[in-house]
Amino acid sequence: MLGKIALEEAFALPRFQEKTRWWAGLFATDVEKHVAEITDVDSIRLNFAEKHGVGLQILSYTAPGVQDIWDPVDAQKLAVEINDYIAEKVKAHPDRFAAFATLSMHDPQEAADELRRCVTQYGFLGALVNDTQRAGSDGDDMIFYDNEKWDIFWQTCTELDVPLYLHPRNPTGTIYDKLWADRKWLVGPPLSFAHGVSLHTLGMVTNGVFDRHPKLQIIIGHLGEHIPFDMWRINHWFEDRKKLLGLRETCKKTIRQYFAENIWITTSGHFSTTTLNFCMAEVGADRILFSIDYPFETFEDACDWFDNMEISDTDRLKIGRENAKKLFKLGAYKDSTA
Repeated sequence: MLGKIALEEAFALPRFQEKTRWWAGLFATDVEKHVAEITDVDSIRLNFAEKHGVGLQILSYTAPGVQDIWDPVDAQKLAVEINDYIAEKVKAHPDRFAAFATLSMHDPQEAADELRRCVTQYGFLGALVNDTQRAGSDGDDMIFYDNEKWDIFWQTCTELDVPLYLHPRNPTGTIYDKLWADRKWLVGPPLSFAHGVSLHTLGMVTNGVFDRHPKLQIIIGHLGEHIPFDMWRINHWFEDRKKLLGLRETCKKTIRQYFAENIWITTSGHFSTTTLNFCMAEVGADRILFSIDYPFETFEDACDWFDNMEISDTDRLKIGRENAKKLFKLGAYKDSTA
């Protein structure tokens, strides 16, 4: 399929190459290849995209990114630097690249202002945030965005009519020490990423974020970070037990309604036809978006699977590009009507 849109595609600043190399050593089997791919915003990506039918890549700063910086001043400074950097790269290939804003999430007003700057000045399509923001004097605190303090930020998202991609980051501090240190091989895609984002997303549901901001759109990757597989059980306990005990005060709709109206999922890093079919049955093809998770995953694995799996042409087009075109209100890009 030509003209696919991919929207969980990471880049890193070249000036952090040594840090990127160290980080890659924790998960990459070919460190130098990973460093070359994640710091490239030009020929390597474009060649892969040309070969595998990806028309548009929405780029975002790699995890843990700014969410790993607990000093608010340093975090904001880096976020602005990243946004200015990627805006110039996108400008060179506007029919092939777009971008999500990188945000420091220490302060809701500051995050809202930087999002507005990126959308109005650069035409960014929204923001991607790597789960909770590290904070505190030693970086051991976590800032969640599911309470009323953050309403000014969510209101800005809805005013600008752009989504936020809630992406995972690695567990840190005492959370890592207590839960993951003795289970280090479960950090990342095997378990901890879904653990963090599903908690944060369901916190937004149960703490009334979507009720206060009914037009807000949130994207979560990896076929829903396990939530679709618990949909029946979550709904059963919310509707039949928890709401009788007080949940109905902050959670007005059903979990299925929030997924139908506010939450999108992507195929990033999860290339299973069986799993996708299950998610289509639970949340519907209209709320699923194609993504790769490059360079942590490959164009080849994602695109060969997506282009050749047995689903209807209608659903392939929806998931591959039409849903994203509507969500991001996109104009023409390479092979957008192929």
